[in-house]
Amino acid sequence: MSSKLFLFDFDGVIADSLSFYEEFVGACLEQTGTPVIKTREEYLDLFDGNFYDSLHAKGVDTTAFNNTAIAIASEMDYSRIVPFHDLLPVICKLREHNTLLVISSNTSSTIRSFLSRYGFDGIFDDILGADFMLSKSKKINHAVEKWRAHKDLTYYVGDTTGDIKEGKAAGIRTVAATWGWHPRERLEKAKPDYIVDSPDDLLNI
Repeated sequence: MSSKLFLFDFDGVIADSLSFYEEFVGACLEQTGTPVIKTREEYLDLFDGNFYDSLHAKGVDTTAFNNTAIAIASEMDYSRIVPFHDLLPVICKLREHNTLLVISSNTSSTIRSFLSRYGFDGIFDDILGADFMLSKSKKINHAVEKWRAHKDLTYYVGDTTGDIKEGKAAGIRTVAATWGWHPRERLEKAKPDYIVDSPDDLLNI
């Protein structure tokens, strides 16, 4: 069996963090003077494409946004973010014969801290967060090149239509996880290669 490269989104796939980041992003937008999000649906709409592109399209200075996020991060209660149930044993099983990375719009330091707190240490070979590149498709291409992976054996597991679009733009296989932020019906419209309803389903890809 050939080794595969699994690229995991963080928020909504590994971390159950929707309420936390809806509040966090709202606070950042308020402090930067661009409160463009009023409802959860408007927040989720930001992830129909690349998150930072969506903010930019709404007139948000993404550099100012990120600087504000860094400034107020210490005030947030990160203990509210927990892993999705039954995910860790599946990730450990996938790790036995494959290479696993995290590709996210979150910061690498936040992701590493979370992974360490919940026993995911040593599972992922790298974390490519917002501090590396903002474009997920570019991060995917970087990972494919660095790990010398075949694109038809590379899978991006995401939970939003934006994740699926960026995976397709990079020319790899896309996997939509329905336990995350966008519901199955919304994900289906992005035409992912696979749809998984539970972590165990990842073992059948």
